[in-house]
Amino acid sequence: MLAGIVPLHGQSSPIATDRPAITNSSVVVPSGSLQVENGLQTTTALGARTFDGPESLVVFGLTDATELRFTVPDYIHTAPGSGFGDLALGVKQQIGHTPSGFDVSLIVFLSFPTGATATSSHGYDPGLQLPWSQKVSENWTAAGMLSLYWLTQSGARNLTGESTFLFDRQLTGSWDAFVEYAGDFPERGGPRHLLHVGTAYKLGPNQQLDLHVGAGLSRAAVDHFIGVGYSFRFQASRK
Repeated sequence: MLAGIVPLHGQSSPIATDRPAITNSSVVVPSGSLQVENGLQTTTALGARTFDGPESLVVFGLTDATELRFTVPDYIHTAPGSGFGDLALGVKQQIGHTPSGFDVSLIVFLSFPTGATATSSHGYDPGLQLPWSQKVSENWTAAGMLSLYWLTQSGARNLTGESTFLFDRQLTGSWDAFVEYAGDFPERGGPRHLLHVGTAYKLGPNQQLDLHVGAGLSRAAVDHFIGVGYSFRFQASRK
């Protein structure tokens, strides 16, 4: 299954990450573990190309149902301006798990205007995310996420809703692939629809490589993007 939607039941379970899907993991990391997710991506929109990295998310398992989240400022290279983006702090709470394979969590976060002039939103931007997943069969899983983002754009709030849905196929014990739809619906500006596919391969229970590509399906969306990533996890403290 997609690394981001494999239910965890202790440190012996394989790594489960938010990346490479837009849909976040529906479960929390094991208590006492530290997980670091990283990646590089190039995006083309309106004929301009942007590079960004390391796309780092640092997650710590506070309890068996709660994790703390720190989004490291991402360096964005584009014309006419480049620089680091804003950092964000958040909390994730697992609010549902059933024997049938259904998991759901709630993520709340706040970004801070720490970035460069050309890349910061210049505002304190909160967000809510509700990722879920449902095991369909031994090798198939369905998942999705509902989100609200209070983004600062041009000095004013632009409330944006987001909806995602994906199907994941477990190809081998260590390798899976997914196809995903994502749609953003801002108060100002047209809707942004994306088609996204990707794959993840576990080098071991605590390491993962990923590759993903996506294409815009609407005028306001990006043209296309491609990214790679590496994530790892280790036990930082006892439960």
